[in-house]
Amino acid sequence: MVLRQAVSLPQGEDINEWLASNLTDFYNQVNLLYGSLTQFCTPETCPTMSAGPKFDYLWADSSLFKKPIRLSAPEYIDTLLTSIQTALDDESVFPTQPSSSTTLQTAAFPKHFQATVKLIFKRLFRVYAHVWHAHFATVVVLGEESHFWTSFRHFVLFVREFGLVERKELLSMEAFIDA
Repeated sequence: MVLRQAVSLPQGEDINEWLASNLTDFYNQVNLLYGSLTQFCTPETCPTMSAGPKFDYLWADSSLFKKPIRLSAPEYIDTLLTSIQTALDDESVFPTQPSSSTTLQTAAFPKHFQATVKLIFKRLFRVYAHVWHAHFATVVVLGEESHFWTSFRHFVLFVREFGLVERKELLSMEAFIDA
């Protein structure tokens, strides 16, 4: 119940500010979680970015790979985390300065901001799914199981609250999401 309340938009908060703040937090959580697994997630152990036999994830973006391409899991995740950090550092995507045209002192977010956020959240989910399907035994051995589940549960509650990831994208872990 506490996590459910934590994801709700606080009264008076700008939705885009809330999405940006939480996206940054989830990026940091996923980065930390995956960072502890990098020696186990290699091109040899994970030649594709997948979440079990039914879910292979391809990478495409507007700059590096215009056509969807199959990457190893570590290459996919590194590309993702780098692209998120680049976006977070880009004032035209994630503004940190208040807009001079607003009276509430909120930043002026671009028109495509929520679409960008949805894409990032979809891809962050894929990291959770890959970790669970390919590396969860290692997560347990490293003593990170409770961190994984708390972070994942918080993530799912947040993306559901704001409709950030389509249900079909969550199928690889639906047994845990609907539990």
